[in-house]
Amino acid sequence: MIRAIVTDIEGATSSLSFVKEVLFPYARERLGEFVRAHGDDPEVAALLEEARQVAGGKLEREALIGQLCAWIDEDRKITPLKALQGLIWENGYRRGDFSGHIYADAAACLRDWQARGIALYVFSSGSVHAQRLLFAHTPYGDLTPLFSGYFDTTIGSKREPAAYSAIAQTIGLLPREILFLSDMVEELDAARAAGMQTVWLVREGELNPAAAHTQVRDFEGIAV
Repeated sequence: MIRAIVTDIEGATSSLSFVKEVLFPYARERLGEFVRAHGDDPEVAALLEEARQVAGGKLEREALIGQLCAWIDEDRKITPLKALQGLIWENGYRRGDFSGHIYADAAACLRDWQARGIALYVFSSGSVHAQRLLFAHTPYGDLTPLFSGYFDTTIGSKREPAAYSAIAQTIGLLPREILFLSDMVEELDAARAAGMQTVWLVREGELNPAAAHTQVRDFEGIAV
């Protein structure tokens, strides 16, 4: 019996193109200006220091900005970078520069599952702050009340079973009572290794009946 669903964002609830063609370029273009303007704010300063530690050196501010931009170009899942991106995106959402992309089928099914008493959670490489912003600013309204919690890489790598074990422990359910949704087989493998049930979202391309995880085209194809 499924008592909770944990969903990824990119390629699952939301378009990959929205993240890669809207959010990432928006943050990259404004990252230098944001760090120069807010680098002494306590929250930002702590994130910059964490980024310096990840980079393995005492980088000056301009060099650190260059490193952060390089990480964006490489699509690196660096926790302080994701947090900084979230702060920049917050300004974009508030200004109305963009809204959070959510597939219509995802919005409808999430509402249905939550109404049926299934607890909903998000696990994404983007910061929890960025996750909340995306779901708070959608064409379908504020969807954040649907979710019981959010997880990012502070709990562990999405490709390591330990992260999913930690999520199950935090939620307070047995792993087999949790369904994980993603478009990435490495993440699904890790979730299954931790004991969770899995469904593979394949929004483009052909479905493979022999795939290691049950594949569906969209949320409407998920049997819960």
